[in-house]
Amino acid sequence: MAFFQLLMKNKELIPLVVLVTAAASGASWFALYSLRKSDVITDRKRNPEPWETVDPTVPQKLLTINQQWKPIEELQMVRKASK
Repeated sequence: MAFFQLLMKNKELIPLVVLVTAAASGASWFALYSLRKSDVITDRKRNPEPWETVDPTVPQKLLTINQQWKPIEELQMVRKASK
């Protein structure tokens, strides 16, 4: 009750409390939503090898680290011809 009494005395704190509460609940909702998605695996006991259940028809998210760039030969020939 002391919290609500403080808000009634200082009415300028009400918008701040509402915004902080909305932001915290939105962040919590998104965290729970992200954990429930099918590409996130949180249970290692029932599914110890998750790569065996990957559907090959569904595109997967990949991360490329240290990507090597190689020039495309056809594009290089077009560039040389247009100069």
